[in-house]
Amino acid sequence: MSRQKSSYGPKTLEQWTHEVAEAFPDLSRPQVAGLATWSFGMVLAKSCSLSAVAFFLSKLLAQHYHSVRQRLREFYLEAPAKCGQQRRDLDVTACFGPLLRWILRDWRGRQLAVAVDASTLGSLFTVLCVWVVYRGCAIPVAWKILPATAKASWKEPWLGLLRQFKGVVPADWQVIVLADRGLYAKWLFNGIRKLHWHPMLRINQGGTFRPKGWHRFVPLKDLAPHVGSHWQGRGTAFATKSARLRCTLLAYWGEGHEEAWLIVTDLAAEQSESSWYGLRSWVEQFFKDAKRGGWQWQHTRMQQAERAERLWLALAVATLWLLRVGGADEDEAAAEMPGLMWDEQRGQPRGKRWRLVSVFARGWVVLITCLINQQRQPVGALIPEPWPFVEPTPKPVQTPSEVPRTG
Repeated sequence: MSRQKSSYGPKTLEQWTHEVAEAFPDLSRPQVAGLATWSFGMVLAKSCSLSAVAFFLSKLLAQHYHSVRQRLREFYLEAPAKCGQQRRDLDVTACFGPLLRWILRDWRGRQLAVAVDASTLGSLFTVLCVWVVYRGCAIPVAWKILPATAKASWKEPWLGLLRQFKGVVPADWQVIVLADRGLYAKWLFNGIRKLHWHPMLRINQGGTFRPKGWHRFVPLKDLAPHVGSHWQGRGTAFATKSARLRCTLLAYWGEGHEEAWLIVTDLAAEQSESSWYGLRSWVEQFFKDAKRGGWQWQHTRMQQAERAERLWLALAVATLWLLRVGGADEDEAAAEMPGLMWDEQRGQPRGKRWRLVSVFARGWVVLITCLINQQRQPVGALIPEPWPFVEPTPKPVQTPSEVPRTG
């Protein structure tokens, strides 16, 4: 069967390659080509599988499957395993700063919510990742992939990831960093502050807290003892001398939660909202997109963590593309979306906004539709939603003077 060449496939890939080259000016031409081809192919195949992406691209570009497959492999292989004389390793860490700059390039507003999270892929890998959360999903911007059996401390990997962003975000932006209680550490709190970002780290119920002006510590669980209660203020967390942390504590027990959120931050109490911590849950949507809902990451056959880190760069770029396109399309269609209540005084939504289609899925549909109709592939734009806030409650709010003076 003869191969019929079409100019449209190569043209759309060429357009995307130009976008990637502008975002990563320090990459070599082969590295840019590999990153653009991988991310473009992932979107089309809706998979990060080498075989699936190579097969789809070979049909679209009218090229031999094995030739396309080998070019894709060259992107994530280490230099000694590559063909040719001018072989170079791709330093993924050098791409983290440019990736975040790409996100900030047309970000609307000066507020940025970042999450740090650790996840596992069976008994194969542990992924430490820094994310920018956006419209119910998340974009990976820095990551370290370790063998799942590795027993070393995560301190240096986490601090190393954060150091990549020194000076990247303008000083007049407000950046909050969200982490679940399993990742809380004093060194992480201080490491985030060194970037002039604001930690919002959840801690366990079992500790104690001494409100400012008090002489004794009280159990954390007493600050928000029932559903609907909340308290926030400055003080010192943890009685143990080595663990003590001067901070603001945000305690909030929301409807539908099994227990209160206890969050430590360096922000002033009047400048922070405990409900912002809910943005961290958007990372869970990425895992759905990265696995069965999108990139099929759970089926990877990679064994080497370094190769997986390079593949994740393409995965991050492909995710960014879909969320840019999907977010811009959702913003245009916002008037048609049910369930949105608007607070006129604060100029932001209140209550829950239920998405019938995720931003990730919306972006994929838009891009595939453009491909079918032979239209220019949109690049999209990043239009974040306002951060949530806790609505006033008629229930009594506990104050420090009402907390039993024990502990």
